[in-house]
Amino acid sequence: MHEWLATPAGQYLLGWEQAQMNMAVADVFGFHALQLGLPELDALQANRMPHRWLASQTVTDLLLPGVVAGQRAALVTDFAALPFPANSLDLVLLPHALELNPHPHGVLREVERVLVPEGRVIICGFNPVSLWGFRHRRARWYRQLGIDCQFFPPPGAFIGYLRLRSWLGQLNLEIEERHFGIYRPAWSSQAGLQRLGWLDGLGTRCWPLLGAAYFLVAVKRVRGMTLLNPAWKPARWLARAPVSIANSAGPTRAAGQNDI
Repeated sequence: MHEWLATPAGQYLLGWEQAQMNMAVADVFGFHALQLGLPELDALQANRMPHRWLASQTVTDLLLPGVVAGQRAALVTDFAALPFPANSLDLVLLPHALELNPHPHGVLREVERVLVPEGRVIICGFNPVSLWGFRHRRARWYRQLGIDCQFFPPPGAFIGYLRLRSWLGQLNLEIEERHFGIYRPAWSSQAGLQRLGWLDGLGTRCWPLLGAAYFLVAVKRVRGMTLLNPAWKPARWLARAPVSIANSAGPTRAAGQNDI
């Protein structure tokens, strides 16, 4: 993954995701934010939380040049077993962390556990229903035939948007915002990508759901409840209670008693 991100296609992807992250995290407030994976992307660059961490599953990722620069503290941990108490993080970012983990649903359950109520999770992923997704499947066929294909080195599988939306709904994570992008083919040269820049605008208007990458923001919803004490009575009981009223024709009588 690190070698591929240095290619023109990888830089094209990082540039789009960096712009999306900067807009999404700029107005998210709180105290604790965590980025899981992809150290080449400074996803918390535009965020102003006092405590920001970068987590990785290997020490090698944290030794890359410029990874721990700035105000990011780094740690090594399993994404499916985060060393944080429940309801303790205000923001968690998953830039391609689900695709590179053998247990993506377990990672989502752990993220839901550590998020505070109304906390946000931001996810970046590759769209299998796209030109890049088709090329990724073809690359796997080439590897099965013994042909060297270096389009996507990571062995992880793409997770479709509809499948991810179903997972989030099961965990009470409500999607608040979503975007699709990356409509240019993954050319190996920077000049070729620049010549096809017009495809980004055309794809956004004509086939928005077929972008090579998706970006979504989800909020942890906690449903409330109303506690009733033992002295509570239904409203219909109170409506049937007799009420004294004044009668100008005679003495007072109780409401609800029929005159014969």
